[in-house]
Amino acid sequence: MTHTLTWLDRLRIERLVWALDQRLYDLPRASRVAKRREVRENLLTAAQDIGTSAAVRRLGGGARLASEYRSAEFGDEPRHSWIAAMLFAGTVPFFVNWALGGATQAFAQGVAAAQPNATGTFIWSGIPFIQSHVTYTVVDGAVRSVGGAWTPLLWALWIGLTVLVGRLWRALPMWKRRRTQPAI
Repeated sequence: MTHTLTWLDRLRIERLVWALDQRLYDLPRASRVAKRREVRENLLTAAQDIGTSAAVRRLGGGARLASEYRSAEFGDEPRHSWIAAMLFAGTVPFFVNWALGGATQAFAQGVAAAQPNATGTFIWSGIPFIQSHVTYTVVDGAVRSVGGAWTPLLWALWIGLTVLVGRLWRALPMWKRRRTQPAI
C-alpha cells in the first residue's frame, strides 16, 4: 500500500535527519553527509511504503542510531572531541577576560572615588597567580590603565583544561596503539 507524503511528513523526516546530524559531528564531514542522505532516502522510501509514523518508530531513537554510526566508524573505545576542545578554548577566554576586566575597572573606580581630582601613578598587583600587575595613570581624575595580562600559570591552566575537556590525549598515536593492543 503506497502512502502519499505530506509536507508535514517530510518535515518530520527532516527533523529526525537534522537531529541525527547534530549527534554525528564527530564523524568526518563526507561520512556524515553520506549517512544523512542514506537515512533520509531510507525514511522517505519506508514512509511511502508503511507510513511516516511507522517508519520513524521502526528507525528507533536518533541517539541510538548515532551511537551505532560512531561505533561503526571509530570503534567502541572512548574518543577525543575536537569540538569540545575548540568550544572550551574559544569561549573561556571571553569569560576570564570579562572577570579580569571587571576587577581592573573596580580598582580604577575605587581610585577615582577616593580622590576625584587625583593625579599620579597607582599600581595594583592584580589577582595573584592569575593576572599581572596593573599600572593606573591618573590625570585630574581621568584614569588610564596598562597591564593585567594573563600570567603563565593561567595560560598553562587554560591549555591543560582544554586538553582535559576535549580528551585530546586520546588523539595521540601512542594512545591509539595502547588501546588497540590485545590483552594477554
